Amino acid sequence: MSFSIWNGLGRLLLVAVLYLWYQSIFVLPPDIHQGEVYRIIYLHVPAAFASFALAFGLLGTSLYGLATKSPGSEFASKAVAEIGFLFTLLTLVTGSIWGKPTWGVWWTWDARLTTTFILAVLYAGHLLLWSSLPPGLGRIKSTGILGILIAVDVPIIYKSVTWWRTLHQPPSMMREGGSTMAPEILSHLIVSIVALTLVSLYLVWRRADNLKTEWMIEVKTLNQLGA
Repeated sequence: MSFSIWNGLGRLLLVAVLYLWYQSIFVLPPDIHQGEVYRIIYLHVPAAFASFALAFGLLGTSLYGLATKSPGSEFASKAVAEIGFLFTLLTLVTGSIWGKPTWGVWWTWDARLTTTFILAVLYAGHLLLWSSLPPGLGRIKSTGILGILIAVDVPIIYKSVTWWRTLHQPPSMMREGGSTMAPEILSHLIVSIVALTLVSLYLVWRRADNLKTEWMIEVKTLNQLGA
C-alpha cells in the first residue's frame, strides 16, 4: 500500500472519530441516571479498549523479538508502548473527569483505577528501559520480558471489579445475561471502540515507520563518516 493511501486512511479515520464524537456530544441522549457526564464513556471506554489491545500487541511484538532476535521488533515494540502509554493516560484522565461528579473525588485508589495506573507505569517503564539500554540482544530481551508483564496486567484490570470491592461499576457491556446498556448507546459505543482502536493501530504503524527511518538515516550517516 502506497504512502499516499496510508495518509488517506489516516484522514478517513480522523474524520470518522470526529463524527462519532459529534454524535456522542450533541446527538445521543444523556443517561437517565448519570445525565450529561455519561457522555465521556464514548471516549473513556474506547481509550481503555485501545490501551488493552495495544498491550496484547506489545505481547506479540515482544514474543516475536524474543524468538527471532530481530531488530525490527524493537521499533514495533517501542511504537506500541508509546501509543499504549498515551491511550492509558487518556483512560486515566477521562476516568477522573467522570469520577469527580460521580464519586465526589478526582482520584481514589480503587482496584480498577490502581491496576490501570500500574499499566501506565509499566508502559512508561518499557519506554525508559528501551531508551536507557543500547540497541541489541540485551534490550530485546529486557523490553520483551516487560512487554509480557504488561499484557498480564490487562486481565487483572478487567477482573478487578469482580475480584475486589470497588467503587467502579461492574461490567455493563460483556456480562452474563447480556448488556445492561440501551441498544442505541451500546451500538454507538461499540463503533467508537472499533474506530479509536483502528486509530491507535494507525498511529503505531506511523510511529514504527518513523523509528525505522530514523535508524536507517543514522546507520547511513555513520557509514558515510566511517568511509
